[in-house]
Amino acid sequence: MARGNKAASQWLVLVALLCFGAVGFALFAQYKLDMLPCPWCTLQRLIFLVIGVLALLAAAVRGLRKPLAGLGLLLSLAGVASALWQHFYAAASASCNLTLADKILDKLGLFELAPSVFAPMASCADAAVNLLGVPFAFWSLALFGLCGLVWLQVLRRA
Repeated sequence: MARGNKAASQWLVLVALLCFGAVGFALFAQYKLDMLPCPWCTLQRLIFLVIGVLALLAAAVRGLRKPLAGLGLLLSLAGVASALWQHFYAAASASCNLTLADKILDKLGLFELAPSVFAPMASCADAAVNLLGVPFAFWSLALFGLCGLVWLQVLRRA
């Protein structure tokens, strides 16, 4: 049982590192590679950051693991949905201004609190770029899927 808890903690720390790393890479791509984010990109950054914090908390506090895993799973699914929406719907639109993503980030005050991280700077169509031949949104989708699988495992074992 103790080995299982240690393994779960290690997986959760890995999830946190991957999520924080994804946001770090997104900021690198924005500021060094001129890959400007759209509203859906910045919403996904927020979801990654929250998943990362939840994963660290779940790794540290075993008693909270099950409810945090449930919340983490829901956020991972929300991330999957936002990446799919971004790629298949928003990127095909000429304007993605005042979308659900904008409204969420605005209501949370993140445009003012951390504009260098959360302020969208491109339309969804302009932000639809590839990285190594794969749409950026699909990289995000894959990481959200991986996070969801880890959260499922944690729920199964909690």
